[in-house]
Amino acid sequence: MSHFQVILLLLLFFMRKRVALTITLFHVAGKVFTHLPLLALQPFWTFLSLMLFWVSWLGVLLFLGTAGSPVQSEEAGLVEYRISGPLQYMVWYHAVGLIWISQFILACQQMTVAGAVVTYYFTRNKSELPMTPIVSSMLCLTRYHLGTVAKGSFIITLVEIPRLILTYIHNQLKGKENACARCMLKSCICCLWCLKKCLMYLNQNAYTATVINSTSFCTSARDAFVILVENALRVATINTVGDFVLFLGKVLIVSCTAFVGVLSLNYQRDYTVWVLPLLIVCLFSWLVAHCFLSVFEIVVDVLFLCFAVDTKHNDGSPGREFYMDKALMEFVENSKNMAGRDRPEADGDGAEMKSMTHGGGTFA
Repeated sequence: MSHFQVILLLLLFFMRKRVALTITLFHVAGKVFTHLPLLALQPFWTFLSLMLFWVSWLGVLLFLGTAGSPVQSEEAGLVEYRISGPLQYMVWYHAVGLIWISQFILACQQMTVAGAVVTYYFTRNKSELPMTPIVSSMLCLTRYHLGTVAKGSFIITLVEIPRLILTYIHNQLKGKENACARCMLKSCICCLWCLKKCLMYLNQNAYTATVINSTSFCTSARDAFVILVENALRVATINTVGDFVLFLGKVLIVSCTAFVGVLSLNYQRDYTVWVLPLLIVCLFSWLVAHCFLSVFEIVVDVLFLCFAVDTKHNDGSPGREFYMDKALMEFVENSKNMAGRDRPEADGDGAEMKSMTHGGGTFA
């Protein structure tokens, strides 16, 4: 047995409670999809919205490209459109809009899923769930939280633009810059990429906090950050173990697709070269699996934040009952029994994030 395997087994042993929480969250996420089947349609709406926007964006780009003065090229004999004046800067404005609105559409999906899952979590009697929590969440997003989504997506845009600029400079100077400059460029690009991923994760949790408390983006981001820091080990476990399980799911889907494709193309004697269509099918299956499992990942993250808020402000005593699912309740009870003592009560006074009650809150 290698040293890596020994270290991995030791980590799994010492983090078995947190791994058990990840498994329980996956189990509850499956229940969420059972009660909210329209969640499975979210990738379709998001993909359709992105495609419509990208097509319109390309149309506007073509109009901008032909908005200048036509000039006859003497060498090639073709007509070129030369843009001058303030109009030449519209291309850059248009490029920023591509990044911002694309991130805005993705953030709307996250907010919609968060609203539906929060409704599910903080409804004690699941038979009393609204008829269409997804539609209710979309209406709430449109009426109250578009500014929150716009602000969060704009922050991602501010990080993405310099990363793309540095990537473009790195590609243009490939083979010309010295080793030190190349290392610095790659380091900056890597740091900006990591910052973007961290901000996207924080934004997603900020959207969930916004749905729970109906607070502003900055307040929700602060509260979500505090919750994540207080549960740092749990967050790390969920993001590592959970992402690995989802990755295995994607690999399984692509493998099954490739296997079926090989069996199908094997009987098509007319096709002499079937590797290329098989690769295209596998790539498409990977994209589809990524879209659907990304929604599942969002559901798991939202459930975890709801669980963290629930356990922080409630202890199961009369008047402070948990809102969580029975599976999560069993996990809490098992954790108490293994610890040999009850979980200490958390003082929720003065905290911004409060557990949902039927007497107040947005999604009670």
